[in-house]
Amino acid sequence: MLGQTWRKSIRSGDNGACVEVRRVGGTIEVRDTKDRSKTAHVYTLEEWEAFIGGAKAGEFDL
Repeated sequence: MLGQTWRKSIRSGDNGACVEVRRVGGTIEVRDTKDRSKTAHVYTLEEWEAFIGGAKAGEFDL
């Protein structure tokens, strides 16, 4: 489960080309590791769960 600490995938490399996520209250924040000074994108838990479900189902496969 996500907590208030920023986390990135264990599959991410150390090249800075990834995103980090964290849970803050009832929202999920996502930020780019290449520029952490930019404002994070904020999603509701329902939006995040729909995204993760779609990713697992292959909806975004090229």
